[in-house]
Amino acid sequence: MKKNLISIIVLALVLANLILTAVLAFTIIPQTRKSNALIDQVCAAIDLELEGGPGADASAIPIENIETYDIAEGFTVNLADGNYAVFSVSLAMNTQSEGYASYKGAEGLAAKESMIRGEINQIVTTYTMDEFSSNSYKTVQDDILKSVQEMFGGNDFIVGVYFSSVNVQERK
Repeated sequence: MKKNLISIIVLALVLANLILTAVLAFTIIPQTRKSNALIDQVCAAIDLELEGGPGADASAIPIENIETYDIAEGFTVNLADGNYAVFSVSLAMNTQSEGYASYKGAEGLAAKESMIRGEINQIVTTYTMDEFSSNSYKTVQDDILKSVQEMFGGNDFIVGVYFSSVNVQERK
């Protein structure tokens, strides 16, 4: 008799759990969908990409619309921890951008090269040797890209920053 009573109590608890789970599912799922729809509307209103960051993505631009500008001389920079980094930088430009026409492409960058070099030096000096020489230089490149994009009006004129060679050396 006790086994039957315990079985009935367990069955009642399982049914109560099932009913409460169904109630939760039917009350939470519609609210979640409404929240997602609201987030999508807000993003559309302020023209944001949910997965993307600011500016144009170089991988989204066809290769025939990208021109590179190699900064003439390499950089030798003291890092934040007293070590040195020697590297070369190339900037990728979107030839279909309004900024490309207004800044006159590579000629415009050549005229502003000293400003660009100063900005790159200022950014790289904030990194330590470990941060700069970690698996990839993506963080440094992203910071340089943001800064150069701001320098050129925040448009999609400059779409990428690339290091063609990088050497990091400890101070002796």
